[in-house]
Amino acid sequence: MAVEWDNVGALNSAHDHFLDGLPVGGGVRESVLRSWQRCRSQGVTADHVDVLYHQDVDFGGLLHHIAGPVLDDLEAKVSGIKVSVFLCDEQARVLSRRVGEPSLNGFLDSIDLCPGFGFSEPVVGTNGMGTALADRRPSFICGREHFADAMRTYACAATPIRDPFSGRILGALDVTCERADAETSMLRLVNETVELIERRLLDQIRGRERALLHVFLRARRRAGVAASWFDQPVSMGLLPDDLLEQRDRIVLLEKAAEMISAGRACLAEVELSHRRFATVLSRPVHSPTGLTGVAVEAVLPDGALRCLGAQANSTTGDITMPADSLTPGKAPVMLLPRPHAVLPAHSVPPARKPPPETARDWLVAVGEPGVGRLALLARQRLSLLGEAGARIGTTLDVARTAEELTEVAVPSFADFVAVDLPDAVLSGEEPTGPGEPVRRVALKGIRPDSHLHEVNALITFVPSTPAAISLAAERPILEPDLHKAAGWIAQDPPRAERIREAGIHSLITVPLRARGMVLGVVSFYRSERPAPFEEDDLSLAEELVGRAAVCIDNARRYTREHATALALQTSLLPHDEPEQNAVEVAHRYLPAHGGTRGDWFDVIPLSGARVALVVGDVVGHGLCASATMGRLRIAVRNFSDLDLPVDEVLAHLDDLVDRLDLEQDARGMAGEVIAGATCLYAVYDPVSRRLTAASAGHPVPALIRPDGTVEFPDMPLGPPLGLGSLPFETVELELDEGSQLVLFTNGLVCDRYRDTDTMLAAMRDSLASSAGSPEQICRTLLETLPPPEPQDDVALLVAGTRALDYGRVARWDLPADPSAVSALRSAVTSQLAAWGLDELGFATELLISELATNAIRYGGPPIEVRLLRDRALICEVTDGSSTSPRLRRASTTDEGGRGLFLVAQLAQRWGTRYTGDGKVIWTEQPYPATSFPS
Repeated sequence: MAVEWDNVGALNSAHDHFLDGLPVGGGVRESVLRSWQRCRSQGVTADHVDVLYHQDVDFGGLLHHIAGPVLDDLEAKVSGIKVSVFLCDEQARVLSRRVGEPSLNGFLDSIDLCPGFGFSEPVVGTNGMGTALADRRPSFICGREHFADAMRTYACAATPIRDPFSGRILGALDVTCERADAETSMLRLVNETVELIERRLLDQIRGRERALLHVFLRARRRAGVAASWFDQPVSMGLLPDDLLEQRDRIVLLEKAAEMISAGRACLAEVELSHRRFATVLSRPVHSPTGLTGVAVEAVLPDGALRCLGAQANSTTGDITMPADSLTPGKAPVMLLPRPHAVLPAHSVPPARKPPPETARDWLVAVGEPGVGRLALLARQRLSLLGEAGARIGTTLDVARTAEELTEVAVPSFADFVAVDLPDAVLSGEEPTGPGEPVRRVALKGIRPDSHLHEVNALITFVPSTPAAISLAAERPILEPDLHKAAGWIAQDPPRAERIREAGIHSLITVPLRARGMVLGVVSFYRSERPAPFEEDDLSLAEELVGRAAVCIDNARRYTREHATALALQTSLLPHDEPEQNAVEVAHRYLPAHGGTRGDWFDVIPLSGARVALVVGDVVGHGLCASATMGRLRIAVRNFSDLDLPVDEVLAHLDDLVDRLDLEQDARGMAGEVIAGATCLYAVYDPVSRRLTAASAGHPVPALIRPDGTVEFPDMPLGPPLGLGSLPFETVELELDEGSQLVLFTNGLVCDRYRDTDTMLAAMRDSLASSAGSPEQICRTLLETLPPPEPQDDVALLVAGTRALDYGRVARWDLPADPSAVSALRSAVTSQLAAWGLDELGFATELLISELATNAIRYGGPPIEVRLLRDRALICEVTDGSSTSPRLRRASTTDEGGRGLFLVAQLAQRWGTRYTGDGKVIWTEQPYPATSFPS
């Protein structure tokens, strides 16, 4: 029976709207929508999920040991049913799998739903285990409520498992089945199983804490307090946190700590949110063994809970009691009752106005007298360090990591925090020494009028200042009273006076030290709290900065590698446009936000006034991808110099990539260089105005006709380089003069929120409305298409085609008769005179005579002679034979064999290229400086 909220059509539509950035409407539960929003912010894609295997999973830990017998019983209950049960740790990594039907094992293995694989929400998207841990409450995810397409056929019910002693989440239990088999009882089954596991965890608690708990329960019964729920077995678990606002929870805990510290019976009234008040009572409790403690309980109005979303039955059931509340010396934790079942969020009935006079008794905390304040401070400090671990280092940006440190520390620990780093660290290098100037990278405070140095200020510390001492001695410095800190005042006495007038009175400086290096210094200031910093604060500050220092050093190392890879990538790309008349070109290279990824482009002049246009993309990123890109670009140039057809160039490049992979495998470096690449290679001939192109898995170029129409030519796409499977196919297009050819890598049309077809349509519209020079087209495309922080490199090459007019081309058909060479020489001389190139007449006659004679003697018909007046004088002799001439050095007794030697001496360049029905032997001669043609 499908669950009632699994409206497939509505959820599919809502999911599509969400991915397109459109309003979702009311068809999605609020908890699911929040999960979708987290998935999108964390970069999860709906169409592709990579489930990762973790080698460091502790399969023999406490949770796996305690839960084993409970899962054995559950497996027996679901035997023969198509359901799977998963136990995972706090990072959503699967510890154990149980199945109701053995045939499911093979299927689950095929989709990596097995021990060791991780299903956290930032990796897999919305799912039972990951979302229950992210929300810290039970979750039921069914069908299209999953963010990823691959998981839409499942229904999952999961509940977090908490340590009853500390309240910390240890993992989660998940029951998964096919969507069509989902039942609402799945979540009830999971909750009951988790409760059994938590009861087994309770047995691990020491007898001392358990004795204190039972003493308190007996005291309540003797006092006549209604305690029907105390007569039931005590369950150590936690409810979802939304039964009480966080502010109210903190207020009650602080008051409980104060009353426990007093160690006597007393009453107090605490103001909560929504203008409600709670009466708090503390009373001593004793045990026969002499154990003495203080119990704190609160009388809360029912409405204070119900108006926050609690259901009518939320005040019935077993009491849940985190063991923090039982442990002397630890901070108290709120204790709330657990409902028998947790329903989907949208099924919660609307809040009703509570009766004004009803109230309930709630147990808040139990602890030893005199340690409440210390316990609360210790808990707050542990909470601060835990928050620092979660919030610092979310990016690999040095400045942003420093800002995260200040955001965590203000106002929880200090009123103002400043982070100062040398410029070398910001650029990814190592600092030179303690005496170099530092730059203020981050500054945060409770108000703006601190008079401290602003962000981006360059500071040179006086040697007597606490910051300078921290940098030089590599130790934290405590200045409890800045009015007496002569060394700190010496830095800038007028500014120091203004800072003290602003109320700042105490300082701690801590060096940012990681992996044996001091990267900078952090300054903590106190102003609002009258008490100065203490020695305990010094150790906390050192621990806080120590965690941030590792993250900053990681970001620094990444910055250095990124800068090195970008410098290598940029140095390997073309900088100056080659001299050629075939096309007018413009190009751009935009590195990815996360680092370079091996995109490249090139413009290569070829014989016969032709030009080759190349774009390519190497799989991977960083230095390896940049180095591989350089090797492939050089290889393409070398293959082009051989005048090979476009399909043969890609075939040779494919062999090269395959050999590179084999070399890396042989050296044990598989995956460090490339697993493949794509490339588009095109040759344009300005005489015939024909473009010949072939693609190895690369996007088809865009073609802008002179009339402004935009099209993507129908071009066969071959396999990416390195697969070595099929030959590459070519396509020939005849282009009008003035056409624009746009070659690009997929980074230009890659957007996580829009598919490729949508991006290509946007590209077509942009090109149709941005007619102009290649330079203008490049500028327009980069302004309109890529996202602000592209996740892939963008290589863009725009070529405007030109044509070599017939006045610059002369051709003759030559019969296979040696006597025709004399007439050819005369015709060539006349043509050179008409072009004003008489000075080249003698050398050109010799070249034409030698090449034509060889074509008649060794080649085959048809024979054609052509002169091209481009940037150099080009002579071409075409014949129908594929026999290639070879330059050799003739001995003194040889009668022949000196013809090509003569050609090589007279021409600046010469070579051979093959056509479909023969070959072309060509030469190039530079123009005399006095007769360069217009």
